[in-house]
Amino acid sequence: MLEKPIQMVDLRRQYERLRGEIDPAMRAVMEACAFINGPQVREFCDRLSDYLGVPYVIPCGNGTDALQIALMASGLRPGDEVIVPAFTYIAAAEVALALGLVPVLVDVDPRTFNIDPEKIEDALSEKTRAIIAVHLFGQCCDMESIARVAGRHQLSVIEDNAQSLGADYTFSDGTVRKAGTIASIGTTSFFPSKPLACYGDGGAMFTSDARLAERLRMIANHGQKARYHHTLVGRNSRLDSLQAAVLAVKLRHLEEFAAARREVAAGYDAAFRGSDAVRAPQRSAFSSHVYHQYTIRLDADKRDRVQAALKERGVPSMIYYPLPLQEQEVMRCRCRISGDLDVASRLSRSVLSLPIHTEMTEEEQAYIIESIKSVL
Repeated sequence: MLEKPIQMVDLRRQYERLRGEIDPAMRAVMEACAFINGPQVREFCDRLSDYLGVPYVIPCGNGTDALQIALMASGLRPGDEVIVPAFTYIAAAEVALALGLVPVLVDVDPRTFNIDPEKIEDALSEKTRAIIAVHLFGQCCDMESIARVAGRHQLSVIEDNAQSLGADYTFSDGTVRKAGTIASIGTTSFFPSKPLACYGDGGAMFTSDARLAERLRMIANHGQKARYHHTLVGRNSRLDSLQAAVLAVKLRHLEEFAAARREVAAGYDAAFRGSDAVRAPQRSAFSSHVYHQYTIRLDADKRDRVQAALKERGVPSMIYYPLPLQEQEVMRCRCRISGDLDVASRLSRSVLSLPIHTEMTEEEQAYIIESIKSVL
């Protein structure tokens, strides 16, 4: 057992390392008392726009708000269908339900855990209007294939980039774009454990379309373009100045964060290479990986026992996600299921995410790996 507990994500050590930059940035907000829409918000959005190579970044309150506002801006009507992966967090399907839309659950690729473009085509109906492509665990969906399906059927595409901000997508012609900037609208979350994280809630939307950007901005601000003149049904969804100040600091370190996570992932890859018991995550040929999670697959009859045994040795782990969307009670009679969703079901019974973060030491990782091998 190590002297200090291992963390899934060690936010304290990261803060201690960046304290000299974060504290003055937060102090400037406190001294100015411009807590809402302060200059830090615009500064951060401008920097993120430059980093992503996209002209418009619209901040909001959290990643779920970003998804809902994106759907609201896409002109969908109650009863319209939205394609979502069955193996993901509920947010994408949840916001569709909240707007009176029908989530259509589609199976995923067993190697990458991302939505399977071939299954999207099979799931379409005359009511399908949009696809939410969730870039899960740190790497991009097959966006070129998704774009071809969307183009043939005139569908909107929204990227949920909450877990993969900073990943690069390489097109077949060699063009490279940042995750979240490929579809008409990209969304993200700045939840404290995310690749780019604040110290509370926060989110953003990205687009290259000026008219869409204006619509997104209006919806996030009570549907108003000018104060007290409301032309759209909107929300009150803001990124506050304190969170923006933290994010501006962390954005300067985002590539460094990704490199640190990739180094940890490489250590796990090497340890599990050739193992019959542990199936390491696979990388897509067209996407880099920022490893928001390092998710292995185990035999379903061993997964829970392994997790319990690791806990006894002081090694935390998480199951993302123990129930696929089709098995969630709220989804019953509210969604449409396409196909048998067998992959999503199998993954929910076999996946296990291991600790991975920017501050992990070689000693900690060696102990985690030794513990897994010992347990198995």
